[in-house]
Amino acid sequence: MDLITLAEVSGNLSAIGYGLAAIGPGIGVGIVFGKAIESTARQPELGGRIQTLMWIGFGVIEFLALLGIVAGFLFR
Repeated sequence: MDLITLAEVSGNLSAIGYGLAAIGPGIGVGIVFGKAIESTARQPELGGRIQTLMWIGFGVIEFLALLGIVAGFLFR
């Protein structure tokens, strides 16, 4: 009895995993920039300090995203 193949999965499934994991940093970056804009609108005199903290937060979030890419290559 022959089985009919309806769909065939080929390639590396870790790419799908990283694609799903990239949603988190995307949401995090949106929240960081949104809150920075909101807090600058509330207290314009602290704009420089808020911007500095915003870029530090952005760097940490992007580092975690890049760490996910590296982990995908290391553990496949």
